[in-house]
Amino acid sequence: MEMHDYDIVILGSGIAGLTAAIHASKSIGEKKRIAVISKLHLMRSHSIAAEGGISGVLYPGKHDDSYELHGYDTAKGSDYLADQDAIETLVKNAPKEIRFFEHLGVPWTRESNGSILPRAFGGMSVKRTAFAEDKTGFFMMRALYDTLLSLDNVDRFHEHFITSMLVRDNRFAGLFGIDLATGNTKLFTAKSCIIATGGHSRIYGFTTTSHSSTGDGTALAYKAGLPLKDMEFVQFHPTALVPSGILITEAARGEGGYLKNAKGERFMKRYAKSVMELAPRDIVSRAITTEIANGRGVTQEGVDTKCVYLDLRHLGGDVLDERLPMIKDITIKTLGLDPAEEQIPVRPAAHFTMGGIHTNLDGNVVSYNLKDLVGGLYAIGECGCVNVHGANRLGSNSLSECAVWGRIAGIAASKYIKLGHKARSQSEIRKFAESAEEELNEIADSEGSIDPYTIREQLHSIMEEHVHIFRNKKGLNEARKKMQRVKRMYKDVYVSDKGKIFNTNLRDALEIGNLVELADVTIRCAIGRKESRGAHTRADHRKRDDKHWLKHTIAKNVKGNIEISYLPVTITKWQPKPREY
Repeated sequence: MEMHDYDIVILGSGIAGLTAAIHASKSIGEKKRIAVISKLHLMRSHSIAAEGGISGVLYPGKHDDSYELHGYDTAKGSDYLADQDAIETLVKNAPKEIRFFEHLGVPWTRESNGSILPRAFGGMSVKRTAFAEDKTGFFMMRALYDTLLSLDNVDRFHEHFITSMLVRDNRFAGLFGIDLATGNTKLFTAKSCIIATGGHSRIYGFTTTSHSSTGDGTALAYKAGLPLKDMEFVQFHPTALVPSGILITEAARGEGGYLKNAKGERFMKRYAKSVMELAPRDIVSRAITTEIANGRGVTQEGVDTKCVYLDLRHLGGDVLDERLPMIKDITIKTLGLDPAEEQIPVRPAAHFTMGGIHTNLDGNVVSYNLKDLVGGLYAIGECGCVNVHGANRLGSNSLSECAVWGRIAGIAASKYIKLGHKARSQSEIRKFAESAEEELNEIADSEGSIDPYTIREQLHSIMEEHVHIFRNKKGLNEARKKMQRVKRMYKDVYVSDKGKIFNTNLRDALEIGNLVELADVTIRCAIGRKESRGAHTRADHRKRDDKHWLKHTIAKNVKGNIEISYLPVTITKWQPKPREY
């Protein structure tokens, strides 16, 4: 086992993680050391797939925009479940972060006078989303990675899968994992850790997210006994390409695209007449699902599931080439379809997890007792739940969240290690590492009988059938029973590849184990919330219930059982009211 000691370790290499690394590097000084650890090559993070843009009020007053309006839109879009102190932090800091990325070299699309051009996004009252064509995530990641390469106090660990985290006496102490390239195990000790491993939308089979979005950091925290928050809220993006699930960015509707059913109707007039296709994602996804359920879905030859059409033909080829070139390229390459001439088949797919590791406003992870903070441990981006999105995220607020809390957590972690803390005993560290290696070997050397991919198929089937856009008590209870069987199956998992070098079979088995745990928590939280709010729609509890359910769900792992409790929502200025568009 290799031993590595750092001041700060950052787990995850998306926009949140790399932003945190850069700000931490600048804050702690050259003599302090930082490690960035990713199970992928750092530039293969799912952030690279972000297409549409990043929100922020760059020019207050222009387009009648303001921080106040951005905050109101976010609170309303969240179905009033977002903590409003977090919203205020987001909207006040997002413009600074967009300009920070400009200084790093992101080629924002601009107006003729040189100012950054905003585009429209669902749930936003005005145009406030900065973008770089429809490859915003790629350009942001490239700028971050290029900057990271110039930092002498940051080491990069590509393709390292972390399987265990040590938290003792309410302090972070270390991470244990495997170097996928060699099969060697490694122990990383540090004074502070920032978890930035992304979401867990791969609990579903039809999803816009990459195969790496398996919630590894969230599962690490849960297994360590730390609380997760609002896990029942999973966002379904309205427009995933059929049949692949590739994301067709909301920017396509922001640029003026229409949604049409099999009759050729722009059906959003029935669901959000004032904003049509630019309603928030939960509303549009429910609308598409309802259209299909009511017999107005499009049937495609050779495709089992029905869909609707996204029509961009009226925008013209020049607009598509200038604003949506990747979408045009994707549809041509995958379907042989030119969106300037033909309609695009789409339907909702799992896209984003609003829930995650429970943190405070600085991204500091909250302790198992729900009162204290875990010293030196932070969670940011999609895996952390500072709760700026509530029950439904507005498109383009995610990249803002990653950038804002990347800076906040990077600086906070740097301040924490400067306080000075007594080093952990070597015997305690050694005991942790030995236990973690034993757990890893139990899976790697198991003589079970069940293929991990069979488990994954059953997981996806359960979630797609019972825990989708529309839910009900009977279906959720059935999902819970089935998931208990799946968890028992996982105890008998068999890894057929016994090699050490790039054992993707072992990696997949570990990821599937994480997904099973998080899916179980998601189901349990959904059973408890007896209302419809944002992305959580209960067919047996159709209305939002502020009297009983204006609160966050907290889930903890207590001796292998899920313990549920609730915490109040922070309301500062935007009082809950009916959500109409």
